[in-house]
Amino acid sequence: MSMDFNLFMNDVVATAREEIKAAGYQELTTPEAVEEAITSEGTTLVMVNSVCGCAGGVARPAARLAIANEKTPDKLVTVFAGQDKEATAKARSYFTGFAPSSPSFAILKDGQIINMVERHEIEGSDPEEVSGMLQYLFDKYC
Repeated sequence: MSMDFNLFMNDVVATAREEIKAAGYQELTTPEAVEEAITSEGTTLVMVNSVCGCAGGVARPAARLAIANEKTPDKLVTVFAGQDKEATAKARSYFTGFAPSSPSFAILKDGQIINMVERHEIEGSDPEEVSGMLQYLFDKYC
C-alpha cells in the first residue's frame, strides 16, 4: 500500500509542477537558481507551490489567470514547498516580515519583498479573487 501511495504522490507532484510550468512560470529547484532569479533587477513573482487542495483548486489557476493582466512582473518563478526544500527555504529567506505559507505568492522588486498573497488569503477564495489580488499588485508595482 505504501508503494501505491508513493506512486500516487509522485503523480500529484508531477502534475502540480507541470501545471505551473505550462502557465509560464520558471521552476527553481536550487538555492542558487532562486538567488539568481530573485536578486536580478526588476520585478519577480514567486509562486510557492504545494500539493494541497487550495494550491490545485485556487492558487495555480489564479497564477495562470493573473498573467493575462496588461502589467505583469518581469519574471515569473515558482518553488515547490515540501519537495525542493532548500530552494523554498532560500526563497522564503527573502520574504522578511511574512510567515512561511504555501501556497503563496510573493512579489519582489530588485530582490526586496514588496508584498505577498498568503495562504490565509487563498484558502476560501476562488481563482478569480486571488487573480484579482495579484493583478492589483502588478498594476501597482510593475
